[in-house]
Amino acid sequence: TKCESGCVCADGLYENLDGRCVPAEECPCEYGGLAYGRGEQIQTECEICTCTKGKWKCVQKTRCSSTCNLYGEGHITTFDGQRFVFDGNCEYILAMDGCSVNRPISSFKIVTENVICGKSGVTCSRSISIYLGNLTIILRDETFAISGANPGIRYKVKKNALHLMFDIIIPGKYNMTLIWNKHMNFFIKISRETQETICGLCGNYNGNMKDDFETRSKYVASNELEFVNSWKENPLCGDVYFVVDPCSKNPYRKAWAEKTCSIINSHVFSACHNKVNRMPYYEACVRDSCGCDIGGDCQCMCDAIAVYAMACLEKGICIDWRTPEFCPVYCEYYN
Repeated sequence: TKCESGCVCADGLYENLDGRCVPAEECPCEYGGLAYGRGEQIQTECEICTCTKGKWKCVQKTRCSSTCNLYGEGHITTFDGQRFVFDGNCEYILAMDGCSVNRPISSFKIVTENVICGKSGVTCSRSISIYLGNLTIILRDETFAISGANPGIRYKVKKNALHLMFDIIIPGKYNMTLIWNKHMNFFIKISRETQETICGLCGNYNGNMKDDFETRSKYVASNELEFVNSWKENPLCGDVYFVVDPCSKNPYRKAWAEKTCSIINSHVFSACHNKVNRMPYYEACVRDSCGCDIGGDCQCMCDAIAVYAMACLEKGICIDWRTPEFCPVYCEYYN
């Protein structure tokens, strides 16, 4: 209706990010602040998305997987993405199936045992027990032990300098990859061929984050501590009533913790900042670095940073952040 100064594209053409006028077929797509050209693809755990005319067209993968993380001093991210922290000196069920009233038979159960690792009372996941019928795998003291047998389950163990990895197939039900860094970090990646209900501290894996605090008694808890207490493996353990803040208990460590963890916010990880929200990982790193006050403090800090690096890797961003001076990985003896 009125004349405005400036440049416009001719009919049928659109301005791209370089300021050029292009046909719709050549329009770029945006994801995480980056531009992707026509036909380029990005992948998530459940979808493959292709850039078409400036919009993402996504196709569901035939097999969809999700990961539950337990890291540091009781940080958990559930299969559906809910985050919480707990301190409890007990065994807790991380994940199991057979939760529905109609089908109460469980084909797997994964239990974490927490051990106190700081004067302030914070706990670190140190021992993981994996129960697969009559087959039991115990992860403890940087190694593992297998007992019993279950001919209906296939599994493979892989090792490297940093991790122990277990590929477990329960035919017709689940493909699982369990990754343990031999210290405090444990990841459960599951793709399932059944809609079997899953439960435990890793949530119910139904795609809805809001009902992840479902207790063993099948109601949604009003807070995470009520939820955590319901998943104790041993009912005789004491309940958790509050979450310790290690930085307020150890204020002399806070400046060191913030300084060392700031690598997460620095240019070193800049390629990942718009793909994975760094703040929860930075806050977890500071908390853990304040808490590990009786040895292993650098291990706690490095483990927390490694979790962010792993989240970046899941999005296809590989960050080379370790150096001989900062969180080095020592080669095996004489290797």
